[in-house]
Amino acid sequence: MTTALAEPAPVTRTRPNVLAQPPADREAALAHLRRKLSLETDPADVWAGLQSGEPGFILLDARAPELYAQAHVPGAFNLPHRRINGETTAGFPRDMLIVTYCDGAGCNASTRAALRLVELGFPVKEMIGGLDWWRRDRLPVHGTNASPEESCPVFCGC
Repeated sequence: MTTALAEPAPVTRTRPNVLAQPPADREAALAHLRRKLSLETDPADVWAGLQSGEPGFILLDARAPELYAQAHVPGAFNLPHRRINGETTAGFPRDMLIVTYCDGAGCNASTRAALRLVELGFPVKEMIGGLDWWRRDRLPVHGTNASPEESCPVFCGC
């Protein structure tokens, strides 16, 4: 008994999803992108600021203290998002940007910290990608779980 091969189904061309909606006009795109950059920064820009010696921002690790001890961005200080209140932030300068971060895309501690800080009157940005993207960029890490290749090259006071 011979089985005939089925003819392949015709290929239907559909419009790619990326083209389903037209791009925003110039003014709408400018407003959106400027707004996005007013709320976010990335590990490379944070590192460049830290390397400048006068970054002009405070870097806040919003994770639990035990995670901070294992690995954190050099120069960051730890204040878990659940502990952010008027008392724990009383010594922060009100006019200095605070950049928050956490583990990465699967963690919202940096968003929770940023929200609480804004509620308290501080200017804030989130470092997108958190410690995960920091490490992917092969930037130095401090802590008990930092590998020698990623450890801070000099004592940074962490």
